[in-house]
Amino acid sequence: MTLSRRCLVVGARRRVHAGDTRRTGSFTVPSPTFDPLAEIRDDDDPELDVFVWGTVFLDIIMTGLEALPAGGEEVWADGMGSCPGGIANLAVAARRLGLRTSLSAAFGDDAYGDFCWETLATEEHVDLSRSRRFEGWHSPVTVSMAVARDRGMVSHGHAPPLDAAALVGTPPRARAVMADLAPDRPLLGEAEPTWVEQARAGGALVFADVGWDPSGRWPRDVLDQLSACDAFLPNATEAMAYTRTRTPTEALYALADLVPLAVVTNGAEGALAIDSHTGEEAVTPAVRVEALDPTGAGDVFGAAVVVGTLAGWPLPQRLAFASLCSALAVQHFGGSLAAPGWGDIADWWHHVRDGSESDSYHRSLRRRYGFLDDLVHGVPVGAERRATATIARHVDVEGFPPVDDPR
Repeated sequence: MTLSRRCLVVGARRRVHAGDTRRTGSFTVPSPTFDPLAEIRDDDDPELDVFVWGTVFLDIIMTGLEALPAGGEEVWADGMGSCPGGIANLAVAARRLGLRTSLSAAFGDDAYGDFCWETLATEEHVDLSRSRRFEGWHSPVTVSMAVARDRGMVSHGHAPPLDAAALVGTPPRARAVMADLAPDRPLLGEAEPTWVEQARAGGALVFADVGWDPSGRWPRDVLDQLSACDAFLPNATEAMAYTRTRTPTEALYALADLVPLAVVTNGAEGALAIDSHTGEEAVTPAVRVEALDPTGAGDVFGAAVVVGTLAGWPLPQRLAFASLCSALAVQHFGGSLAAPGWGDIADWWHHVRDGSESDSYHRSLRRRYGFLDDLVHGVPVGAERRATATIARHVDVEGFPPVDDPR
């Protein structure tokens, strides 16, 4: 049992009133406070920017532990946060970055299911019209214990009552879908097209990720599924294992022969990518941060790549933006609810741009992220930020208050 979890547009300064909405089927999706795709939208566009399917977990995160408990030992955590996890990490990350996002998932009829549904639908404004509540099916749960900038996890759950084909049906029109490569859930159908193939046939770009292979086999035929994809975003370990290469760069070149947009993330070393459609190749260093909890950082990175790709940004900007968003996320505990919004991004850029630091690193940041100046100029005061109900802070720099004046 497996539980899954072309022009440059920099002036998207449209402010959206809180009452603006767009209807998707039987569900009304409120428009984001700041819309990074505003200048490229028209009346014939798909009603959604991103559609995803997967399993939602309730994540319970314990923080401030000096060590994991030994046998028979009870330890107390300094803090605790609860939030939707699993595929919800990706849905929330995309929505926080201004994408109209729909999630198809099974939800239990227990209190955990109530909490996850309410958080996603009401607080994060994720479209759940393709999701269902199931009587008697309890919500999957993960307990994450953060220790010394790492974490240990214990999870429990059962396979959902319906598979992707039954739950999704005919996928809604969307600019992009995000999916996982997995041997037991192939993106390519043998007799009938999968929901991913249907979405792509309807015009959606397919962004794919892949998970860790606990068997250690890393079967190369998993990569055959990339024929149904437009972009692939593995980490360096996964990329090298599946391509049988020795370095992230070698893995990137191997993947670029299989998919139009290949991106390899490499932790503290940054990320590298090739876009064969535009002919661009890019490498970006990681943003230096105090990493506290990496939960969901890869999902934040992927959602940011989708934003930049849909908006038509040059590859170096897409890669730099994704690296920044994931760096902002790992500074906080909280999984999905630690994903940054445009308010957090604007705060970070104003601090870096207007700061007094003149060393080479900060000068590099100003050069690399100068494109944000036009973007965040249009971010309104009420733009999305991390959820205040979590232990995440609003701002990423100690002692630096949020910007309260209109930009």
